[in-house]
Amino acid sequence: MNTRAKKIAGIGELLWDVLPQGKQLGGAPCNFAFHAMQAGFDAQVVSAVGEDSDGEEILGIMKQLGLSQSYVQNHPDFPTGRVSVELTGDGIPSYTIHENVAWDHIRWMRDLEILAGEVEAVCFGSLAQRNKVSAHTIRRFLEATGPECLRVYDINLRQSFYDRETILRSLELSNVLKLNEEELPVLAGILNIQGSEEELLSRLLDDFHLWLIAYTQGSRGSWLVTGDKTSHCEVPQVEIADTVGAGDSFTAILVAGTLNGLPLESIHRTATDVAAFVCSRHGATPRLPDNLLRELVP
Repeated sequence: MNTRAKKIAGIGELLWDVLPQGKQLGGAPCNFAFHAMQAGFDAQVVSAVGEDSDGEEILGIMKQLGLSQSYVQNHPDFPTGRVSVELTGDGIPSYTIHENVAWDHIRWMRDLEILAGEVEAVCFGSLAQRNKVSAHTIRRFLEATGPECLRVYDINLRQSFYDRETILRSLELSNVLKLNEEELPVLAGILNIQGSEEELLSRLLDDFHLWLIAYTQGSRGSWLVTGDKTSHCEVPQVEIADTVGAGDSFTAILVAGTLNGLPLESIHRTATDVAAFVCSRHGATPRLPDNLLRELVP
């Protein structure tokens, strides 16, 4: 199978993660696209940077990583995004996300409409919809995708940058949902639904006609749930450098394995192993070892 003919997009924030050891390229859609590219797909980042030194540097890093900048808009009126990241002793990040930056103002353009019709998967979240300009573009992009496109809503609740309307509309536009153990009770509260974790996941799957839910529980492992299958996977023991980008790599491998037609359990194991590897390295975009990438070959 020639996976390079398959296009995948990550749409939303593109920024500098400013960590204690220095700044690193970040933003969930960019991290997702980078790991999807490593898995052999034609991965595109849809976002915006400012016409400033931070933006120029991001584009340069993307080039070094081999990531296309074809759909990264240059915005003259807003600065390139930054996020201040603090790490706990366990390497768990907390974020301070600066507002009114370039990725808040991704403009809907004809080239995005064409791309949307070509992609076989797109990943998006709540954060980049905090501003009405980018929210409009993201929703139009999703609406322009084909019926078989994987529309992955990585809910990614950050600070107060989400509301009920955004979450409901995103769920309605998606067919795959990814969330973690902290986000599930928040989502349940917003939707006014109750039950055990298993009951909540089943309710979400049915109510929003989802194809799949990926539910991550940190050190307790993760679940993949479809209408007729369930997979649980434990987390391998690794020495954690930081967890930045681990979830994005998990999502990328989940999408790659699905598009390659691999069994659910195989996809789950490889996604878990890749996320663990990312946790063992500093930053969100380490190069993945060949032995993990080989697991994605059908």
